[in-house]
Amino acid sequence: MTTVTTRTVQYPADGLTMVAHLALPAGDDRRPAVLIGPEGPGLSDVERGRAHALAELGYVALAFDIHGGQYFSEPQDMLARCMPLLADPTRMRDIGHAALNVLLAEPRTSADQIAAIGYGTGGIIALELGRDGADLRAIGTVNALATGEASESTRIRCPVWVGVGSEDPIMPPAQRDAFTTEMQNAGVDWRLTVYGGALHAFHHPPVDQPVVPGVGYHPLHAERAWRDIIDLLTECVPVTK
Repeated sequence: MTTVTTRTVQYPADGLTMVAHLALPAGDDRRPAVLIGPEGPGLSDVERGRAHALAELGYVALAFDIHGGQYFSEPQDMLARCMPLLADPTRMRDIGHAALNVLLAEPRTSADQIAAIGYGTGGIIALELGRDGADLRAIGTVNALATGEASESTRIRCPVWVGVGSEDPIMPPAQRDAFTTEMQNAGVDWRLTVYGGALHAFHHPPVDQPVVPGVGYHPLHAERAWRDIIDLLTECVPVTK
């Protein structure tokens, strides 16, 4: 198994001190890199594990923070933090660019080979980076179908893949249609995968927090969505060993 080195990286964003998780593959050469955005509650071992898995495949991976080192296990606390954030594209973009700058400052990062993936709030931040014209080679999101300004979507320079559960009440068919219409009208190379029977946050293993209606883990589709993300990265930012 490939040796992976990890470390915590602190940096300022959104008036907070963010605490991200950086995973580096073996060697000292430059590699393609991936930003990983977390679900609304915040950075967890799920995203840290994804960073480790990507580093094992040869990527520099940064699982970024969105709440200044906090993880909101109570839904009402998470919503109090996330709803104003999701309503403010400028704030989301600032958080995304701050993380992207950390990744760009890493000597192992190949600056012209960066992708952004994310889940929920972190996925929407990845999309907002694209709408802001960030130099990305791919964007992949799960549970993140937020629409934006049509004029700004034309600034997305890379393929976009999105995955959503068919039974996700937060991302209903009307929202899927609005998002894909936006992508199509903007001339984006887009793909949408709908996972049958899956709820919101279907990719996230159960954690010790209250049960929320419409939210649930689907292990089979979680694995399929991860394979779909790996396929996107393999196509758009391949690792050459």
